[in-house]
Amino acid sequence: MKLIIAIVQDEDSKRLNEAFTKNGVRSTRLTSTGGFMRSGNSTFIVGIENSKVDPVIEIIEEVCSTRVQSIMSPPSYDFNFEMNLNYPVDVEVGGATVFVLDVEQFKKI
Repeated sequence: MKLIIAIVQDEDSKRLNEAFTKNGVRSTRLTSTGGFMRSGNSTFIVGIENSKVDPVIEIIEEVCSTRVQSIMSPPSYDFNFEMNLNYPVDVEVGGATVFVLDVEQFKKI
């Protein structure tokens, strides 16, 4: 038995939940926050048999794609005579962080 913990950006969480439901994967979704831009995330927890780990990870890979998003650069507090303006910076967002853990015991009560 394995426990899959997948942290995905909120933008992908609805589609991932739908893909899990369509494929018969039971999961628990928790709201979470963090990452580089302190944006909203969802953490999915899936208890699954060892033989089904790879298919579940494939679903996550298909749904949670990375993309480029523009954000304003943080202000600099280095005061000098050069003009220091905020400007947009492209960063990669999305994707998923996935942990697969061994589970000694699993009970549904």
